[in-house]
Amino acid sequence: MKIHLDIDCTPDEARRFLGLPDVAPMQEALMKQVQERMEANLKALEPEALFQTWLPASIQGMEQLQKLFWSQMASGGSGSDGKSEKS
Repeated sequence: MKIHLDIDCTPDEARRFLGLPDVAPMQEALMKQVQERMEANLKALEPEALFQTWLPASIQGMEQLQKLFWSQMASGGSGSDGKSEKS
């Protein structure tokens, strides 16, 4: 013997009929938190913020390297003892 039932109801009606909890408020709160976190992360992805977080030490190192090059050029390329090296 076979029995075939077709039930036409919405998911909300089925949930209430089966006694399952309504998780819509929890989902809304969770989605709000996810949205806030995504917005905060997107702000961190702005080019200026990326350069500030990734390159501060590198930029300072580049500035020091540039100053070293300029000082060497200004002194005529001499070595540390003040005499130019000949090959």
